[in-house]
Amino acid sequence: MTDRFTGRTALVTGASRGIGRAIAERLLAEGANVVVTARGEEDLASLVEAHGAERVAALAGNIGDDAHRERLFAEADARFGGIDLLVNNVGINPVYGPALEIEPAAARKILEVNVVGALEWTRDAVAAGLGERGGAIVNIASTAGILSSPGIAFYGISKAALISLTTQLAVELAPRIRVNAVAPSIIKTDFAKALYEGREAEVAAQFPLARLGTPEDVAGPVAFLLSDDAAWMTGRTIVIDGGGSLRPIG
Repeated sequence: MTDRFTGRTALVTGASRGIGRAIAERLLAEGANVVVTARGEEDLASLVEAHGAERVAALAGNIGDDAHRERLFAEADARFGGIDLLVNNVGINPVYGPALEIEPAAARKILEVNVVGALEWTRDAVAAGLGERGGAIVNIASTAGILSSPGIAFYGISKAALISLTTQLAVELAPRIRVNAVAPSIIKTDFAKALYEGREAEVAAQFPLARLGTPEDVAGPVAFLLSDDAAWMTGRTIVIDGGGSLRPIG
């Protein structure tokens, strides 16, 4: 690992486990301080215990709550002098099935968390000074937002909106802040279990690289996009799918 994030502070939402946890761990390994949030207080506490309170600030809460965001940015400012990097990782998919069968309330909830939530965190990060020292944002999208996705149709619609939001914000926030996204396919997490549980070998065989992704497979590209190595990249979405989009998955 390098020390390319030494002196920088990253805020990662949904960081208690899975992809968010792996991103926080990767950034810590490369020298960053991290501010993390999620609902899982015990999992967040374990991250602080593993890396020390001098480098990790954690606050459990509802990411959609205005007061929670305000407290988190205040903590980041008090502990580390503000944030330089933002990872919008929180996402939900409470329902499975075709788009035309989803209940309107569920559709609204998915959009509220997966799209409006990212917009709110970005807005508040900018207001808190994200661009004052230069800044970078990475949104965690999905290949479901690029390809049709049987079974997780409306989740895919929300991720397509997040990709569009990424390109829009990249223009609006340039040149001070870069905004990019990653679009993972099936990653071995509790969140995605319904897509592979009980048939992992069968699902993995459909990918040219013959395995499912891991949270660490996502953390590496996210770290790249946040770093100065990607200093001339903005508005881009990196697909992380083991070659899966090269042929139909289903």
